[in-house]
Amino acid sequence: MSQPARSILYRNGVIHSSADPFAEAILVDDGVVAWLGANDTAAGLAARADRVIDLDGALVTPGFVDAHVHVLETGLASDAVDLTPAGGVHSLADALAALHKGARRLAAADPSGDQVLLAFGWDEQTWPEERTFTRQELDDACGGRPVYAARVDVHSAVVSSAMAARAGIERDPAWTGMGMSGSGWSDAPVDTGLVTADLHHTVRAVAHTLSPERRTRLYRETLAAWATRGIVSVHEMSGAHLDTRAGLAELYAMTSTADPDAPALPHLAAYRGELCRTPDDASALLAELPFLTGIGGDLNVDGSIGSRTAALRSPYSDLPLDPSSASFSGALTHADGSPWTGNLYLTAEQIAHHLAAVQNARGAGAGVQGAFHVIGDRAMDTMVLGLQIAAQLTGDSAVRAAHHRIEHGLFVDATTLAVLLAQGVGLSVQPAFDSSFGGSKGVYATRLGPLRAGSLMPFADLAQAGVPLAFGSDAPVTPVDPWQGVRAATSHEDPDQRISAGAAFRAHTRGGWRLAGLDHTGAGQLRVGAPAHLAVWRAERLGVQAAPGRLSSWSEEARAGTPLLPDLAPDAAQPQCLHTLRAGTILHDTF
Repeated sequence: MSQPARSILYRNGVIHSSADPFAEAILVDDGVVAWLGANDTAAGLAARADRVIDLDGALVTPGFVDAHVHVLETGLASDAVDLTPAGGVHSLADALAALHKGARRLAAADPSGDQVLLAFGWDEQTWPEERTFTRQELDDACGGRPVYAARVDVHSAVVSSAMAARAGIERDPAWTGMGMSGSGWSDAPVDTGLVTADLHHTVRAVAHTLSPERRTRLYRETLAAWATRGIVSVHEMSGAHLDTRAGLAELYAMTSTADPDAPALPHLAAYRGELCRTPDDASALLAELPFLTGIGGDLNVDGSIGSRTAALRSPYSDLPLDPSSASFSGALTHADGSPWTGNLYLTAEQIAHHLAAVQNARGAGAGVQGAFHVIGDRAMDTMVLGLQIAAQLTGDSAVRAAHHRIEHGLFVDATTLAVLLAQGVGLSVQPAFDSSFGGSKGVYATRLGPLRAGSLMPFADLAQAGVPLAFGSDAPVTPVDPWQGVRAATSHEDPDQRISAGAAFRAHTRGGWRLAGLDHTGAGQLRVGAPAHLAVWRAERLGVQAAPGRLSSWSEEARAGTPLLPDLAPDAAQPQCLHTLRAGTILHDTF
């Protein structure tokens, strides 16, 4: 990490600070905010600063925290064949053409055909054919090369015959279609090539076998790219199916150790998704990875709605009557013949014992956070029961003191909300899930029906109840684009679930530090004595959202005491990040 300048004075701008909403300048000294105030006072401080930056009207805000990312997975997606609309793929034919082009390009670099072709981001719901490519189509398009093509939610993939052989699953009953009904996709035609659940994890681990040099490069490039978007901290959700323990240790070291020869990178709060049965299990993991903020994160109670692996109370709404239907991907029934309601990977008892274990991982009453991936309503019911059992095992106060967290948490009804509040549980949510997959025409409505889909992601209910909220992207599922996250939370299709831009911004800044147990440091705020984690933005217009939480109109006149933010109306230009600072160390600079 490069060394920080001893002091930097930013002046002639707009400072987003509740401590001084009308501040025009800010002084950073030894990595903390030393002063903020008016330009006329700043003129007298210029001589003592090592560097003076003329903001020329730019906005200085607390830097963003992305509270749920997968660094390696995002790096691999950036190197992969892009099957998203942003990559020009709008149909099955486009996808096959992109895969064919990617295979030809890789063949030139790897004529042996040994290297795996990675592809990412397909979503059959957005294509006119309403189906994805089959194993045979993948084989034909890519010339028999091993191919791993992940769905946009990264909870399922289509793989080629050579990839199945490479991963050793070609005789697995779940792959051949000879498994019992309810395996997750075994009712589908054999030729689909679709893998979900454990089979998907097996194939993904093989597909992601990397050289140490490439792994390190992807870590650095991914984090550096995020810094250019105003990101000062990320919560890395690592797991055995995503990255190695050694990889996580390397990632943490490069974000926390000063290296004058390498660019500085955002702060990293590390989570490792490994299930623990006893405190000894958790202690052993912490002995190897002592820097962990929590044990969990990508510890999955269920899967995803798009891949039909989220655990639901009621069956999916779009199951076809005929498994040979062109639009089919997934199982029709459970083993008992009942309609498919998704996968439940953990029991309430397993959740409870894990929470009890991590709470005491460093001795009685001393431990780390637990965190679980929860999508469907049946999965949330299981999570709530797990919290209640953990409270019976260790006491309510012990559960509350641990500040456990839930990742995603799309379904939160009144009963669930009451338990989350009682047990002090925070939520790490991804507003871009709503803007990308929600609404009356998104994949959630297709899979669940409009009534169930309309109740997802109740931002306003959560915020008004006081549930600790932190926003993130789940990159690479949605891009690291924090202003889009803020915009999405203010524009939920249900007006009653919209929150103000200010509340959404706090969830994407201070909320991330709070959920990682670092709110006491002052991080996420621009006030004297707080760590200087900040970003500088060029925006066409600044203002305050009118009628907070309900309307998307803006006023350029600041209400007294309300810090300004960029105009995030649908027709407004995206704010441009000019400069990112982490504790006084420059991560990104255009001045």
